[in-house]
Amino acid sequence: MKEFVLIVFMMLVTFGVRYPVLALVGRVNLPYSVQRALKFVPVAVLSALSAPIVLTNDGQWNVSFDNAYLAASIVAILVAWKTRHLLLTIVVGMAVFAFWRVVLSA
Repeated sequence: MKEFVLIVFMMLVTFGVRYPVLALVGRVNLPYSVQRALKFVPVAVLSALSAPIVLTNDGQWNVSFDNAYLAASIVAILVAWKTRHLLLTIVVGMAVFAFWRVVLSA
């Protein structure tokens, strides 16, 4: 029962912090500079989430030839840059990752 109450209170705090901002943004015109800066938030968040996974292994830097995450990320970035096709980028990145893992584990 304590866990349920804790989850409910965490939900209320999260909702209470985020909802007023979302409600105000719909009614207030933001300056152009703020709107332009907000376009970079998804890229910044994705980079912050993926960089530790790609560049580290067990808390240590792993920028080497045997890092399948790094190899797949580099190839996926190049495919995305050249084609601008999301599905192709995902498929090629996953294929490179799988190939790298199979080749290096053999």
